[in-house]
Amino acid sequence: MIQGFEKEAVNSDAEKKWSPVSDRRIRTGIIGYGVCGFGAAFYFQDHPNVVIEAVADMAPENCAALAKACRCQKTYASGEELIQDEKVEAVFIATDAPSHARLAIAALEAGKHVASAVPAVFGSLEEADALFNAVKISRRKYMMFETSCFHADLYSMREMYRKGELGRVIYAEGEYWHYFGAPLASHGDWRTGLPPQWYPTHANAYYVGVTGGSFTEVSCMGMPSPAPHLQARNNCYGNPFGTEIALYRTSEGGMARMAISWDTPGVGGEMGRIRAEKGTFYGAFQGIDGKQTPLIERPPLPAGVEAGGHGGSHGYLMNEFVESIILDRAPLVDAAQALNMTVAGIVAHQSALRNGELLKIPQYAL
Repeated sequence: MIQGFEKEAVNSDAEKKWSPVSDRRIRTGIIGYGVCGFGAAFYFQDHPNVVIEAVADMAPENCAALAKACRCQKTYASGEELIQDEKVEAVFIATDAPSHARLAIAALEAGKHVASAVPAVFGSLEEADALFNAVKISRRKYMMFETSCFHADLYSMREMYRKGELGRVIYAEGEYWHYFGAPLASHGDWRTGLPPQWYPTHANAYYVGVTGGSFTEVSCMGMPSPAPHLQARNNCYGNPFGTEIALYRTSEGGMARMAISWDTPGVGGEMGRIRAEKGTFYGAFQGIDGKQTPLIERPPLPAGVEAGGHGGSHGYLMNEFVESIILDRAPLVDAAQALNMTVAGIVAHQSALRNGELLKIPQYAL
């Protein structure tokens, strides 16, 4: 079992409360299956408002497995080919991280709505600007499937923040602990030696995904990895760090500490907490009066759609994307929020390479 893919149980009572917002069915293409079976792991194939029009994977055996999992007959040997299919209205990009932005831009230029696995871009500020411009020009929906945004605790944080029940966030913490004691198979070995802060969104969501704000500047420290396969001489990035800890200034004027590490065995996963003007949220909210507030229940999912892995977030992310298209509204993690989560980490890695130099972070707003 790959870390994060443990499934959360389906809430059958919540299923009964779900009601469709339309009878429209969106013709969707799924790009990428790979090591994680990611293309089918968000349950597009089980949503009543979705038809899987086509699937694609460069490896024939993976493409066949994806087609079977999605109950789809039409297959393509590449994402680029699928994107040219005029019947496809929306795509989910579940490929290797270095290809996310390239495929997303191509799909947007072809007039498709786009959902993408994380991160939105991979180590490139230029790609970030290109993706942002493509979203604005296309006027199509773009959503990054950041799993932390539908963790039960973060969902509650966001709802309380929106209602004004937290006040400003003074301090936030986010952590993504994923131990790589041995290399994890990946297309082109992109995971081997990956700079930790190039994969920052699981942690950064514990501020950006709560408030909709951003990080404005960063000082980041890195620690070299003891694992041979993670050392600079053995990875294509020349990356010396297995752990990077970033201290950010937030757009509210507060602070955030975001930690990413491939080197610490034991308890792993995506987690975070916040301290705000009206209380703290460490698993549950505790206000000024010392009383705890229970978690806010996440919205219901259609019958047959699983909550899935990464804290039971998969089905919720997919449903959010589908409804944003049907209702013609902004999705939860739109292009600006996706890039504010992602680009902060790219700049944080630059800071770590400069021994913690304080650096400004580009800002995105729609």
